[in-house]
Amino acid sequence: MGAYKYLEELHKKKQSDVLRFLLRVRCWEYRQLPGLVRLNRPSRPDKARRMGFKAKQGYVVYRVRVRRGGRKKPLSKGINYGKPVNAGITQLKPTRNLRSLAEERIGRKCGGLRVLNSYWINQDAVYKYFEVILVDPAHKAIRNDARINWICNAVHKHRELRGLTSAGRKGRGLQGRGHLYTKARPSRRATYKRNQRVSLRRYR
Repeated sequence: MGAYKYLEELHKKKQSDVLRFLLRVRCWEYRQLPGLVRLNRPSRPDKARRMGFKAKQGYVVYRVRVRRGGRKKPLSKGINYGKPVNAGITQLKPTRNLRSLAEERIGRKCGGLRVLNSYWINQDAVYKYFEVILVDPAHKAIRNDARINWICNAVHKHRELRGLTSAGRKGRGLQGRGHLYTKARPSRRATYKRNQRVSLRRYR
């Protein structure tokens, strides 16, 4: 086994003494720092490489902090003066997952970079921490690399805002394959509209 495989196996056992101590110490450090921090290198190099990271010019890694939990409806006095169906205040969950929100935040902050992928690194009672891999589409090292220069095309601007990254596709229900997932494509809403539309063929 190579070194990356050892790291991967280590992270699969998060309840082990080594990982519990490591995550606890790192989480304390993260709490003292701002919500968005640029890193010199990924804290999980094995995971970062599987997500597409390369230790070369043009690749950037940021750590992003997102508040955990559901999304309470922001209403004055917690009162919704409407129908009972819309009366919920608490126990409401966001449609998108927290990893997708983390990608969006750093994507807005670093508008000139392209979000490639992201992964979980830590969490405590209040926050979840993710590392997001970004790519500089203007860098020569990226533009000349045939494996990654697809991201330089203009259609990939702000992939994270349009649900095109791995986390975004998961939130849209597009990770599955096979005949059971036909209702998720091209999107759940498009399939619903297509199935609801009455199609009356003209008699010819």
